[in-house]
Amino acid sequence: MSQKKSERSIQFTELKKIADAKKLFLEKVTWVHHWTESLFSFRIERPDSFRFRSGEFIMIGLEDNEKPLLRAYSIVSPNWEEHLEFFSIKVPDGPLTSRLQYLKEGDYLFLGKKPTGTLVTDALKPGKRLFMVGTGTGLAPFLSVLRDPETNEKFDEIILTHTVREEKELAYRSFLEKEIHADEIFGELLKDRFTYYPTVTRSKFKTEGRITDRIKSGEFAKDLELESEHFNPQTDRVMVCGSMAFNKDMSLMLEEHGLAEGSNSAPGSFVIERAFVG
Repeated sequence: MSQKKSERSIQFTELKKIADAKKLFLEKVTWVHHWTESLFSFRIERPDSFRFRSGEFIMIGLEDNEKPLLRAYSIVSPNWEEHLEFFSIKVPDGPLTSRLQYLKEGDYLFLGKKPTGTLVTDALKPGKRLFMVGTGTGLAPFLSVLRDPETNEKFDEIILTHTVREEKELAYRSFLEKEIHADEIFGELLKDRFTYYPTVTRSKFKTEGRITDRIKSGEFAKDLELESEHFNPQTDRVMVCGSMAFNKDMSLMLEEHGLAEGSNSAPGSFVIERAFVG
């Protein structure tokens, strides 16, 4: 055995001891993709016993002084996928993200065993149209929900909005504009029923500005040829994931439109992930 392999084997053994002691999974990184200097995605192997609902988040992390350093991350993958994918920002002084950004294939991550969250269709009352409104890495849970066959069974129309500062930050854009429509299964499922609506706040773009401003001004409804500038409490259901300030603004607007916030125990007409900032 080479010295490199021997060192990796020792490292795995030590990490496995920590994972077992803290009742965590220890999974190998299988893919890493950097979208920009501040955004990246990565995948890890999925344990056979790991179950989750599309839209939920889970704790993941690295070893820090012989202890797990964990943070909550929404799962990008739908619940039927064989791997687990995550979407992250790079924060230079972030305790975890400052190290996560250097992940490479073959590295190991701690994975929690109890996924949870409110950005799930179970927390919404039945409706006809689903709006998923996200900013930045708040896009993550919606990529999971979008590709869940159950979502497509529950709603006639799905609209996904993604707001970022600069056009280059529209991660997954090609997938949402082209690849998903070419998919063998979802291309047919989403045909004429799915709309991707990106907006950019700090550079020239076809749909500029904050999504909240575009909704209030009526531009959003006009662009999508919606029958009303207001959300309809009877038929529209909304999921929101972004910064704390964004979540608050959207929540107030939705309540003004007559929608009521839901939860896992009491489904409503809109849901917001309040456990962490996406």
